[in-house]
Amino acid sequence: MHRHLRTGLTALAGGLLTLGPATAARADAAPSASPSPSAGGIAPATTAGTSFLTATNLAPGQDATVAASTGDYLYWGFGASEGQTPTATLTVTLPPAADRHGPQTWTVELLDGLRRRQACTAGTQIATAAPSAPSVTVSCTLRQIRSWAEPWSGDPLPGTYYVKLSATDAPQQDLGLPTTAQLHISSTGDADDAQPEGGALKAPLVPPVHAGVTLAPDATALPSATPSPGAGAVAATPAGRVAHWYSDWFSQWNSRWGWTLAGGVLAALAGVGGFTLTRHPRGRRPGAYRPGAVPRPASAERYTPDRL
Repeated sequence: MHRHLRTGLTALAGGLLTLGPATAARADAAPSASPSPSAGGIAPATTAGTSFLTATNLAPGQDATVAASTGDYLYWGFGASEGQTPTATLTVTLPPAADRHGPQTWTVELLDGLRRRQACTAGTQIATAAPSAPSVTVSCTLRQIRSWAEPWSGDPLPGTYYVKLSATDAPQQDLGLPTTAQLHISSTGDADDAQPEGGALKAPLVPPVHAGVTLAPDATALPSATPSPGAGAVAATPAGRVAHWYSDWFSQWNSRWGWTLAGGVLAALAGVGGFTLTRHPRGRRPGAYRPGAVPRPASAERYTPDRL
């Protein structure tokens, strides 16, 4: 009996030893079902929201790989700070060509925290895949994130941004077929690049050389004491002031004085003319009111004081 038991244990151990290498080789040959970490060392997200409220928030440097259906609206959220220029790239693996019934058009949109659609400065925002194409890629590059902006401008500001992926045009029979979407968020720039291009004037557009001074008719151009970087720069000689008999009265005489005096004369003439037109016409004026004398009664006697 012990001999049969020892023989059975030996056969079982040999079978396990034979099964172990085969199982390990099969495990090495089979692909891993879990997603591989992204470039930043963070495992990619495997979910996506169907609206702004349920959008999946991605950490900086995190990608997303989601299994979905044709016709679904997929939403992700990511953060962007001032000076950065984010780019969202999406690759959609389409269903097998034998199951499709025509071309499909996919669209990616980027929206800010106020749900305002932001313009794309680069990338293929709308792409159409042929009926035999295995995948389609869409991308969108935002404008540079600014540190501040006017309320009416709609410029991108620091905060959360949303990525929206949708199939905008697909045959009715293809809706519901399984697809896979892979999202990658990249960004360039940092806080040192927060000032947008053209925001500061590095040098004057026109170097001022005696600004506001005219050249006299008989004057010649003289070299400037501080010439401009261009070769052969010259400065204009100021023109002399012409003296008049009233120069001492009005040290700063110019055309404004003439317009002022002319306006005063016209105002006076207008006042005289208005008075002439609106006054009473000449002629006999009605006499003053004189009430008639009240008649005295006949029996009335005039009081006369007694004479001494």
